[in-house]
Amino acid sequence: MNEIIVGIDFSDCSLNALEHAAVVAQKTSRNILMVFVNNPNRSTNLVSGNVDIIAEAKEKLDELAKTYQKKYSGVMISFNIREGKVFDRICAQAEESEAYMIVVGTHGASGFEEFWIGSNAQKIVSMTPCPILTIRHSRQIHNELKIIVFPVDSTLETRQKAPFTGEIAIAFDATIHILKLYSTSVDAVRATVDAYARQVKEYFDSMEIKNILIEKEADNITNTTLEYAREAGANLISIMTEQEKTAMNWFLGTYANQMINHSEMPVLSIRPKEYIRTLSR
Repeated sequence: MNEIIVGIDFSDCSLNALEHAAVVAQKTSRNILMVFVNNPNRSTNLVSGNVDIIAEAKEKLDELAKTYQKKYSGVMISFNIREGKVFDRICAQAEESEAYMIVVGTHGASGFEEFWIGSNAQKIVSMTPCPILTIRHSRQIHNELKIIVFPVDSTLETRQKAPFTGEIAIAFDATIHILKLYSTSVDAVRATVDAYARQVKEYFDSMEIKNILIEKEADNITNTTLEYAREAGANLISIMTEQEKTAMNWFLGTYANQMINHSEMPVLSIRPKEYIRTLSR
């Protein structure tokens, strides 16, 4: 479980994702596996004209591996070329490799296939067996992950992201902002949010992870989370792919999709798993 899978289509977007992945890999002592997926059923728009896609991809991947291994000492970088649907093959690779994480850009236009990553990121998020870091195409590497926003709502699953988020925080010596989100005036629900946030804080305290506790009223948990993250100067938002379902959230789309589409900050998405009960009721 040492590999970080990075979806590559050679666009600026995917190269930005590779840069982020390399930073995480170096901090967490992981290796990187770049994955390029050739879909023979989709048309391509090669800048260099009518050439062998696989041969050109292999050459570019080999060049990237050499470049980034020099730039990030101690990080081993390899690559794999697969064929089929992009989201399906990346998720399959992650499962086969028992990957630590997947990193992809959320928009991209490359010489290989227009919007290769952008059109597949949300499908990867919904299918991936491991945590996935999505990065908007406009996000550049300016600093390390020093402030992580950790939204907490009334769902049982909201706490499952604590162990992995804690690992990242330790690796970067980051401070986690535990954001209590109240989306209702019902006392029992608000009490549940309070209880879950308290348990999360106790967990981070036990791991000696720096953290602070914040509370916000939230008509829409995506908007409220993003507004706070911007105010706090956050470098990362950690979410579950399933959160509270309010009428507003149903109308605008799933929580994870909203966050990925609108966050200019990297978003760490983690799927709920039945067997994760690190923080019990």
